[in-house]
Parts: sequence; C-alpha cells; structure tokens
Amino acid sequence: MNSSASTQLKLLTATFAYYAAFITLGATVSIGGPALPWLAQNTASRLDQISIIFIIGSLGYMIGSQLGGRAYDRFPGHRIQALAILVTSLSAAMVPVLRDLRFLVMTLFLLGIAQGTIDVGCNTLLTWIHGEKVGPFMNALHFFFGVGSFLAPLIFARVVLAEHDIRWAYWFFSLLALPVAAWLWFLPSPPIRKKIAIESNGKELNGLFLLIVIFFVVYVGLEVGYGNWIYTFSVRLHLTSEINAAYLTSAFWGAFTVGRLIGIGISSRLRPQTILLADLTGSLLAFSILLIWPASSLALWTGTIILGLSIASIFATAMAFTEKRLRLTGVLIGWILVGGGIGGMIFPWLIGQMFERISPRITMPLLLGNTLIEFCILLALILPVGGKKQRKKRQEEFSIGK
Repeated sequence: MNSSASTQLKLLTATFAYYAAFITLGATVSIGGPALPWLAQNTASRLDQISIIFIIGSLGYMIGSQLGGRAYDRFPGHRIQALAILVTSLSAAMVPVLRDLRFLVMTLFLLGIAQGTIDVGCNTLLTWIHGEKVGPFMNALHFFFGVGSFLAPLIFARVVLAEHDIRWAYWFFSLLALPVAAWLWFLPSPPIRKKIAIESNGKELNGLFLLIVIFFVVYVGLEVGYGNWIYTFSVRLHLTSEINAAYLTSAFWGAFTVGRLIGIGISSRLRPQTILLADLTGSLLAFSILLIWPASSLALWTGTIILGLSIASIFATAMAFTEKRLRLTGVLIGWILVGGGIGGMIFPWLIGQMFERISPRITMPLLLGNTLIEFCILLALILPVGGKKQRKKRQEEFSIGK
C-alpha cells in the first residue's frame, strides 16, 4: 500500500470513529426528552422542578466544551475522546436508577461535561484532518448524531412497552459506548493544529465570530427545546398517547437524520447561506402548520417532521462556513459549543417554567421566536450593507462554495 493510500485509510478510519462517537452522543442527548416524566416520577419532582436538569446538564456541557477545546489543543485528541466516552457510558448507566433529584442533577452535570468534550472533540478533530473540504464530512458527522437521536426514543418506546421501566433504554446505549471508547483509545491521534489568535484578524472578524456564536445559541435552543419537550407537550395536551408521543419524538429525530443525510450531498453543491436560508424557510413553514392547527394530531406530526428535516443541516453548514472564514482551533470550536450550550440551557429551562405557569401551548410561539432570530442574524451576515468597498468585500467573503 503506497503512502497516499495509507494516509487516506487513516483519515477514513478516524472519521468513522468520530461518527461512532456521535451516534453515542446523539443517543444520550435525545433520550432525556422521553425519559423526563419518568425521571420526575423517580425523584418525586414536578416538571418545573426537574427542568433544572436542562440548566445543569448544559452548564456541564459548556464546561466540557471549553476545557475540552483547550485540552485538544494540547494533548492527543483520541485519548481525551476515549475517556469522555467512558464517563458518558458510566453516567448514563446511573441516570435511571437514581431516586434523589440532587444525585440525578450531579450525575447529569458530569454527563454534560463528557458530552461537551465529545462534541468539541469530534468537530475539532474532523476539521483538522479534512480542512476546508470538511463540509460533506461535517454534515455526515451530524447525520450520525441524528442516527443516535433517532434510535434512542425508538428503543425507549419499545423498552417502556415491554418492561414498563426505562433502565434498559439507558443501559443499551451505555454498553454501546464502551467499544467506541476502546477504538479511539488505540487509534493514533491527528497532529495538533497551531493556534491563530482571533484578535489578529481585526474587529470586523471578531464581530463576525460573535454573531456566529449567537446564531448557535439560538439554533441549539430551538433544536434541544423542541426535541426535549415535544413528548411532554403532546401528552400534556392529549394530542397523542405516551407510546405514540415517543414515536413522535423519534419521528422528529428521524426526519432530522434524513435531513442531515441529504445535507451531505447538497453541502458540496450549494453555498452555505443558500442552504441556511432554505433551512430557516422550512422551519417557518413547520411552525406555521403547528400554530394554525394547534389541536390537530396530523398537523403535529406534519409540522414535527418538516421541522426536523429543515433544521437538520444548520449546525454543520454554519460550522463549515466558519471553518472557511476562520482557521478553527479547539478553543474557537469550544466557544461555539459554549454558545450552543447556553442555548440548550436557557430555552428548554424557559419552556419548563412557562409550561407549568402559563400553558404547554407557549412552547411553539417561543420556539418560533428562535427561528425568527436566526433569520435576522443570517440576513445580517449575508446582506450587502455599507459603502461600495464594504459591499464588494462582503460579497467576496460570502461567495463560499460558488
């Protein structure tokens, strides 16, 4: 085998290891939504009380993203990944057996740290090994997150139907993570990319990066908020049964997964801003259906599937765009994921508070607001504003993928 073929094989092996890690990540993130009423019952907590787990989990996720981002810039990446997946496995195994809310919160905090470390690691290492050609690989990575997110509620529904208990739903994915951790531990890590300080690129680039981070804050708030609350939303409003609500959650993540699969192909053909505009337009259509026919089970399923398809490629497309504008290091990706963690912390918690105090129906208008904010940020990024020289520069900057 020649040197080029050997190098290509190593890159593909590492890439598929990250995909396996993201299946585990997607499963452990998405199973929390369907399990929420059960965890509340296990710990004798109300929904507004147990919604604190979203804040604590996201806080852990942000800490993991920041510490992990710095660690990947200093130490062999695959060893860090393997340890984070092992912690994820052990933490997830403990979640369904804890009967005290305080212990559950501490465990989910630890799980959040591990999940943030995995997330920033896979995004960072994949970017390092593929560089500016990362677009399709990044979409594929987040497709495999969707695979895990799709499987978790589906397996959860089958386990609850058979056992009337949630333990084996968690334990299945806990066991699945162990061989992935072993695989990464023995896989050689890619070379560490040298840092480039963002400040050296000027105030305009700093402002661009800040705007991108805010975009991720709002996007992750939408994704996690909908994925975690659609089960309880549909059951509480008597739009469907508990089992069908789990299937509805799985349908959301399934559509999400299909959307990311489609994104692999279109990311090499269309400009990122074109893809993002199409995604957000689809999101607005989904929320229009959900709000116009709020009592319709058919509208609930239709809107949920359209939303899953529409938002699927947003994260990967925005990340690939940022890599083309900036040379991403672990620290920069860490900040992006911290932004995502803030969104994943604030919006699901806010839904939980309004759910009990106002009405479950507040969920859809609140998440529609997220979509509108994303639209405004995207327009601010892509519309040519300012003088002739600035417009020309903006057009050059956003001609990526033309």
